[in-house]
Amino acid sequence: MSRFILSLLILSFVACSGQDDFELSVREAVTNQMNEYPKSTLRDLYKNFFQDRFGPGHLIADTAAAAAYLREELASFEQAKGAAYEPTGRLGNFYRVNLSVVKDAKVPAERLLDAFVRSANNVVAPTPDEWRKEWRAIDRIIRSMQLYLPNEEADHIEIKIFVDSGNYVMHHSSIYEETYEPHYRIVEKTIFEQEILPLIN
Repeated sequence: MSRFILSLLILSFVACSGQDDFELSVREAVTNQMNEYPKSTLRDLYKNFFQDRFGPGHLIADTAAAAAYLREELASFEQAKGAAYEPTGRLGNFYRVNLSVVKDAKVPAERLLDAFVRSANNVVAPTPDEWRKEWRAIDRIIRSMQLYLPNEEADHIEIKIFVDSGNYVMHHSSIYEETYEPHYRIVEKTIFEQEILPLIN
């Protein structure tokens, strides 16, 4: 009997430990983002967790158009704000690579574009139901942190509608865009660490 009780206690510990790991990773990702980008809204937090699971969030069938858009964006600014690169979400499955690395001639535009396209076209995304459950768990943790984000309740409702409808992609909030002027491409972790990071370093 004592061995049975001990087994139950071990299983309970493992289960709780897994939940604790999930919550800890969410809290850490949120804290990191709010420290780096204190004007983030719930939309911006959502986008970070979304990108961690879905990468760029869409297939790129027209690489010529993607290249043209990259050239246009590079021509639209002199210096991109923020870190040269940063992991997404709680798992770090992808990296946001700041276009400053291209501006500074560390990474050729063609190399970054190729890494971005391959990352977008090789995503193993969660199912709609899996993502719905995961985001609800993440959202509960964020709300428990009492961050008092701008438009938090309105964003909460809008994101819920998006996620429930299977329409996942959201843009950054206007305040985030205006404050941080983000210019980046999403690159899968292994591709980034093997092909892009050595060029930056």
